[in-house]
Amino acid sequence: MLSTSAHAFFQANVWQMPINSPLGSLTLVASDKGLCGVWFEDQAHKPDLRHLPWGPSQHWLRLAKTQLTDYFAGKRSSFDLPLDLANGSDFQQSVWRALLQIPYGRYSTYGELAQHLGQAQAARAVGMAVGRNPLSIIVPCHRVVGANGALTGYAGGLWRKMDLLQREGTLL
Repeated sequence: MLSTSAHAFFQANVWQMPINSPLGSLTLVASDKGLCGVWFEDQAHKPDLRHLPWGPSQHWLRLAKTQLTDYFAGKRSSFDLPLDLANGSDFQQSVWRALLQIPYGRYSTYGELAQHLGQAQAARAVGMAVGRNPLSIIVPCHRVVGANGALTGYAGGLWRKMDLLQREGTLL
């Protein structure tokens, strides 16, 4: 779960800041370019962040904390943050950008997402990229469900996915 080195994962100067949320502790990570990570403490694929410097005064981290607090309080349905997606492959970045187009209170399937990307046969690859999304909640991978509407796969835990969808008024 924590096998990926933060130094290998991040290619720029980055800082971290932990915050509390109703769904458990989150670690926010930002570079000079924008927010590049939001992970739950026990999330799958979370890199080892122990050696990253603390950055509670870093602008993008403070802004992300404020916006996430507003989201959890029901005062925000979208995020207005610069994102640094440079730590993903071109394909992963295209999937993550497509996730940003799924509106609050709605959901999509892995197949629909693959079709949207012009790669209808790549639903499984899309699912893998969705699972590696480094920006939980901000890049709404929780809004992707199985073909039959079933809650499948969420690196932060299915109970969190269900909670996030319920917060957004999505009834499955």
